[in-house]
Amino acid sequence: MQFIASELESIIDLNLPALNTIPKSKMVYKTSPGKWSKKEIVGHMVDSAQNNIRRFIVAGYEENPKIVYNQDKWVATVNYQEYDLSNLTKLWYLLNKHIVAILKNMPDEMKQRKCLTENPNTLEWLAQDYIKHLRHHLHQVLDLEPVAYP
Repeated sequence: MQFIASELESIIDLNLPALNTIPKSKMVYKTSPGKWSKKEIVGHMVDSAQNNIRRFIVAGYEENPKIVYNQDKWVATVNYQEYDLSNLTKLWYLLNKHIVAILKNMPDEMKQRKCLTENPNTLEWLAQDYIKHLRHHLHQVLDLEPVAYP
């Protein structure tokens, strides 16, 4: 998990400055009423971080915990469109730093423990998937070359 933790840390350290330079007008713009704005996508990444923190910790002491969430309801409930942008990016960064610490401290024997999301997956798989998911959304927010995410 050390490699995954280091990769995650590099991604967030590299992308925080770019996130902080996007103008608010661009962050809140919606391409259509049913789509998330860039700001709401960052909020979704915050929610994803929170749920994955729970997965990484709870699976360490419970057998096959089921931890899922309704991403649309989370984004709507928090109302990220009105959330302070500076606080939102700080929260995103700090939650990901927290995940880095969790992964760095995870004993090797824990990486094969399972957590149920839609399917049972190992913590190692969830950590790798988390990075893919994060990259996918960062590329959306930063207008980079799209990264496919299933």
